[in-house]
Order: sequence, then structure tokens, then C-alpha cells
Amino acid sequence: MSELIVRRALSKDIDGILKLLEQVNLVHFHGRPDLFKMATKYSRRELEHIIEDNSTPVFVCVPPEDEELPEGSPKHPVLGHAFCIRQKIGNAVLAEIMTLYVDDICVDENARGQGVGRRLFEHVEKYARDEGFYNITLNVWAFNEGAKAFYDSCGMQVQRYGMEKVL
Repeated sequence: MSELIVRRALSKDIDGILKLLEQVNLVHFHGRPDLFKMATKYSRRELEHIIEDNSTPVFVCVPPEDEELPEGSPKHPVLGHAFCIRQKIGNAVLAEIMTLYVDDICVDENARGQGVGRRLFEHVEKYARDEGFYNITLNVWAFNEGAKAFYDSCGMQVQRYGMEKVL
């Protein structure tokens, strides 16, 4: 799918993003129902603010014909999204760096295996390089083996482990 377009999210993408947020929540809910509720991470209003905020860039992957659709079109396909957060890290023992934290990547369940995730990640990586970030960071839940394998294939490496003991 070399013709796929990855770009910054626009308000016309919100319905598609909300659909994807439901899908990613289901993965988490089924993986850890003791921790996750059946809920959507952001409201429409929250998404409007996030999309407008340069400190939280959101990217979407869409088919090329999407660019022809007018704002507000009822059929607006978003094949995947990547939510990012610009973070400045540093303290007395950690070097001061700028990191691009990937808060969420989701590919529509009907578009998986078609290169959407790879295109999104490559775009995030190019954005991070162009903006002068030191690194890209993200978290993967231990139950999400598919996501871990995907990030491994993108060249991500384990930076640290978060551990728990459920009581």
C-alpha cells in the first residue's frame, strides 16, 4: 500500500479516530480486564484540543482518495493513528533530552497486515528526526505480543521494565 498518506490529524478525522480508540481499548480490556474499563480514552472535545496542540501531535494514515473528500464528509476513512507527546526529560541523574513519546498507535482491525502501522511508525520516526528529538519511546503491555513483535520489527529496543505484583 505505497499510496497511503500519513499526515497530521484534522478535525475531519475525529470520527475515524474515535472508532480506532474503541478498538485499542478492546485490546486492553480483553488483555487486562482487572485494569481497563470499557471506555473511550478521549471525548470528541478532548480530541479537538489534542489535535490542535503542537505538543501532542497526532498523525493519521488515510487512503489517497481521502484527500479529495470535503470537510465533514460522512465517509471518512482513518486506517490508523499515532498519538505522540513531546517530552523534555532530565534531572540530577538523567541527561536532559527531548523524547517523542508514542502514547498510542492503532491500526483499524480491517486494515492490519497492509503496511499501515509501518507507514505510521516511519512517519513518526521521520518527524522525530526532523524535529531533533533524541529518541522515540513508548510502552507496550506484556499481554500484547503482536504489538511487541511489531515494535521489535521497527527497531525499538527495551529501555526498561515495569513490573507488578497483583495483591
